[in-house]
Amino acid sequence: MIWGTTKLKPRSGGGGGMMLGDEESDYFPPSPRKDWSAGLLRLVTAMVIFMGGVVLGLSVSGSVARYYYNSHAELFFPATTYGGCAGGDRDCGGPAGGVPFKAFVHPPHLAHSMSDDELFWRASLVPKAEEFPFQRVPKVAFLFMTRGPLPFLPLWEKFFRRHQGLYSIYVHTLPDYKLNVSRSSAFYGRQIPSEEVSWGSITLVDAEKRLLANALLDFSNERFVLLSESCIPVYNFPTVYEYLINSQHSFVESYNIDTQQCAGRYNRRMAPHILPEQWRKGSEWFELNREMAVEIVADYKYYSIFRKHCRPSCYPDEHYIPTYLHLFHGSLNANRTITWVDWSRGGPHPARYGAESISEGFIQAIRSNGTRCTYNSKPTSICYLFARKFAPSALGKLMNLTSTVLDF
Repeated sequence: MIWGTTKLKPRSGGGGGMMLGDEESDYFPPSPRKDWSAGLLRLVTAMVIFMGGVVLGLSVSGSVARYYYNSHAELFFPATTYGGCAGGDRDCGGPAGGVPFKAFVHPPHLAHSMSDDELFWRASLVPKAEEFPFQRVPKVAFLFMTRGPLPFLPLWEKFFRRHQGLYSIYVHTLPDYKLNVSRSSAFYGRQIPSEEVSWGSITLVDAEKRLLANALLDFSNERFVLLSESCIPVYNFPTVYEYLINSQHSFVESYNIDTQQCAGRYNRRMAPHILPEQWRKGSEWFELNREMAVEIVADYKYYSIFRKHCRPSCYPDEHYIPTYLHLFHGSLNANRTITWVDWSRGGPHPARYGAESISEGFIQAIRSNGTRCTYNSKPTSICYLFARKFAPSALGKLMNLTSTVLDF
């Protein structure tokens, strides 16, 4: 029996060859092996493209992360400021490769590359925890604002001697000036990154805030006193330290009287934020506790008002801090200065005293000059801890008094 026959049809097309017709095409389906190979190729291609995208994405993400980390790490922990202590040093309190805790709370160096805005932001960070995770001994930060040399540096060095750990020193000078002292000096390495300062301009306030902000980076600094190159101490260190550390108030002179040199400097464009009756004046040589120092450094709103409207002949360094504290923290201010100065001769600058004026009686007269004041809301006979202005020629005689009336 013949079950069936298959007839081949001649091929048509070029070359006179043979080709399968439609029926034969259906009868001979495409090779499964060929389809499997093509699918595998497409799968492999897709996987290669996908993995390439993943690698590229991880590379870009890593670069961004490294930039973010490095830039923010430099802001929080500038290498020049916190790099003085090895990460693996147990005395520093930190693990290897990390920022040592001791270096974080007590920066070993003052150099950094932060802008003022970055510095002020960094310095105004305040821990919420009330207790410190280290043995904190409160220190007094001495903030020296000077154009160049410190003529009374030997006197101050003798004042600080044997009291390490109870004070910090910060010096703001002209940007291109380098304080030349020996490595054993209390002032060695204590210059902060500084900017140009012009007398009677807002740049004086900038310098004050810069000094405060750098000092706030040390968490043990509790009191902050501003001094000039013509200032001297009129008591020994233990007396000054106990007086400031135990005070319940900051010491910022603040008053308003109806004269051209006070109320007359008010600019009505400061309203409604600062009204005429809220305007205050005072000595620029302040003393602040840590809480008030943070408030001053963190303020931008009222600083901007002074920057815009306290000019010319307004002298913002005499008005900004007294006005700001009066507005928001009047009850925390003793409303007086602890730096004696003689304005009795009149004019835009106080009296200046040289060698011919220096005697034991002169120092006693500064201490007991008839001024009445209070300390922690109680009457006291100690109203001034420092005095200015003194000429460099006064140094020799003042050094002779350190073993007697000055007692250091």
